[in-house]
Amino acid sequence: MKKLSLLLAFFALVAAAVVLLAVPYVLRLDGQVTSWFEGKRWELPARIYARPLELYAGKTITVGALKEELNQLHYSKENTPEKPGEYSIKGNQIAIYSRTFPFPDALQPATLVKLTIHDNTIATLASPNSKEMVSMFRLEPVQFASIYPTQNEDRLLIKLTDAPELLIKMLLLIEDRNFYSHLGIRPTAILRAALANLRAGRTVQGGSTLTQQLVKNIFLSSEQTLLRKANEAIMALLLEYHYSKDEILETYLNEVYLGQDGNRAIHGFGLASRFYFGRDLGQLNPDQLALLVGMVRGASYYNPRHQAKRALSRRNQILDTLASAQLISPEQDAQMKKKPLAVTPESPSGVTPYPAFLELVRRQLARDYKDEDLRSEGLSIFTTLDPVIQHRAEDDLASELAAIEKRRGIKKKSSLQGALVIASVDQGEVVAVVGDRAPRQAGFNRALDMKRPIGSIVKPAVYLTALARPQSYNLLTTVSDTPITVPIAGGKDWQPENYDHLSHGPLPLMQALIHSYNLATVQLGMALGLDAVVGTLKNLGIQEEINAYPSLLLGAVELPPIEVLQMYQTIAAGGYQTPLRAILAVTDQHNATLQRYPLTVQQTVDPGAVFCLTNALQAVTTSGTASSLQRLLPPGLTVAGKTGTTDNLRDSWFAGFSGMHVAVAWVGRDDNTPTGLTGATGALGVWAKVMAGMNTSPLQLQSPENIRWYYADIDAGTIYNQQCAVSGQKILPFIRDGVLPEVVNCNRPRPKNSLEKTVEKGLNNIFNIFQ
Repeated sequence: MKKLSLLLAFFALVAAAVVLLAVPYVLRLDGQVTSWFEGKRWELPARIYARPLELYAGKTITVGALKEELNQLHYSKENTPEKPGEYSIKGNQIAIYSRTFPFPDALQPATLVKLTIHDNTIATLASPNSKEMVSMFRLEPVQFASIYPTQNEDRLLIKLTDAPELLIKMLLLIEDRNFYSHLGIRPTAILRAALANLRAGRTVQGGSTLTQQLVKNIFLSSEQTLLRKANEAIMALLLEYHYSKDEILETYLNEVYLGQDGNRAIHGFGLASRFYFGRDLGQLNPDQLALLVGMVRGASYYNPRHQAKRALSRRNQILDTLASAQLISPEQDAQMKKKPLAVTPESPSGVTPYPAFLELVRRQLARDYKDEDLRSEGLSIFTTLDPVIQHRAEDDLASELAAIEKRRGIKKKSSLQGALVIASVDQGEVVAVVGDRAPRQAGFNRALDMKRPIGSIVKPAVYLTALARPQSYNLLTTVSDTPITVPIAGGKDWQPENYDHLSHGPLPLMQALIHSYNLATVQLGMALGLDAVVGTLKNLGIQEEINAYPSLLLGAVELPPIEVLQMYQTIAAGGYQTPLRAILAVTDQHNATLQRYPLTVQQTVDPGAVFCLTNALQAVTTSGTASSLQRLLPPGLTVAGKTGTTDNLRDSWFAGFSGMHVAVAWVGRDDNTPTGLTGATGALGVWAKVMAGMNTSPLQLQSPENIRWYYADIDAGTIYNQQCAVSGQKILPFIRDGVLPEVVNCNRPRPKNSLEKTVEKGLNNIFNIFQ
């Protein structure tokens, strides 16, 4: 008896010791559970959106461009759109059922709109639910990137009240039928699953409740040990003790692992719906919900893109279970099992399909946000990206480089590279950035980081410096295209040459720019002063430090394409500098606006001088070094621009603008070896191809108040009296109260130009020989 008492006392002491030791351990586990649930449960990625497509009567857009936008948004083409995310096209009539979207300024509900397009212009825009015409409608923007947490987890949070009722019933039926009655664990289910798995020799049945699955996903590893299973059970009980069933279920809906996209882990039904079907969760059909619920058992094993047959079988098994539970009818079951999986095509894995543009966004964000905020606060970042133009620019750059290589017999190992940047003229909004002919590669971004000599595309700054002095210069002021020697302190004298190795004597300033004569440009630039030219470049928006060397006048200054774009945007905007921007607004996860990036405009150059310069740049594209644009662009698409070529034909540039868009293209090699291309035979073709395919408008210049017009003889460098109406002569702008060329009256012959004088002199000499 005494021995029995001692034995009982021993076991009591052991039990007490176990309890004393277990209490602190359980309290530690309790602290982990409560701190996670009551703190910030998830690090939410920043989501980055393109610009929304605005539709309104009078907007220029093709049916094809609108269809391309809808496809990028994963809209489904139907005979009649009946729910959000669907559209139909019947001839020139388009019906779109948009999705609900939280824009920075307002929440736009799902809306059905119908529009007609005639001659590539929206003729009518209306909503069937309203008798009035719709003045303007926005399609939700394409999400083209995310900035993920350090764990590379991604999720789109949903509330339990917003989850489809059928999804909840389906999930509980398949994974945990007694969820609302158990305390977090089911010992009998665990025992039953263990026996089944033991008999099968592999895992065929799970005994974990949804609460246990949630604990495992958040706090524990997947290793199969007794300690891990014990921790799972304890933490499940603690979770049930502290929180309601609805809180646990909502957390499960957002936490469950449902796939992988490269390094990105897909968590939660909200994001999985977008990832696999391109739709919001509330828009899925029962068969689509069944596929997602079936993947809970094993997202990789039942991956519908890589294991379609297995995923289809699992989905149909779920549908049969639903029919048995009378959640769907036998007829629905049979009908839905005939449907294909219909998941969207797999997107290229990675952070974004547009890494070059994303890099510009991240650099602008870095001014205002810490990296950890971008990775965890669930921000929405609305950018200026036009996905249609971006995609077209990528394709056009790659195809044009391939065409150049084929024409010139360039071997692949010596292949060309390129960069292309495009912005809106009036807003300075960057709409496309291409930094590589293989645009999906997130490597060296030539559009932003490559600094190369810019060649003759610097010349407009030289001529603008002169035109900004109207008391001394105008478009017809005579400049000298003759040899010049520029002394270089401590070095060899500089003797520039024209591309054709000829000199062309005295000629009008405008002609020197149109034909890109080097000697005339250097003569003019040295007369103006190098510091003045540098000042003009700064006024046009160049941020890089520029040394005032004479070779600057011919483009011996290294700039990235994005900075050249800023320079030409200021010219295109009439001398009003608008800092290029890639971000419009940033909102938090509750759709509260944190920051807007408003348009800022500053007049930095005289509009009259820029207007005169732009007239000359327009002539460059019709009769100068870029005249090949006349056969490359659609009829009526007037533009202005300038070619650029560097020493030994290493770099080929073209910068120019239409009425809506300004773009800069570069073609060259990364090893800086010669390409054999001028600006006109390389980059100009890239620029023309993308501009010809864009929805843009012709350049239509608006004359500033300080401009007067005269008929002019450009070759002679003279103008006609304003009372004269001279046929066959060009009309040119001149700044009011500025110096004017020689004025020719209607009743007297115009002066001979330099070529005519030279020919006349030669003929006289020949005549004198024979006298």
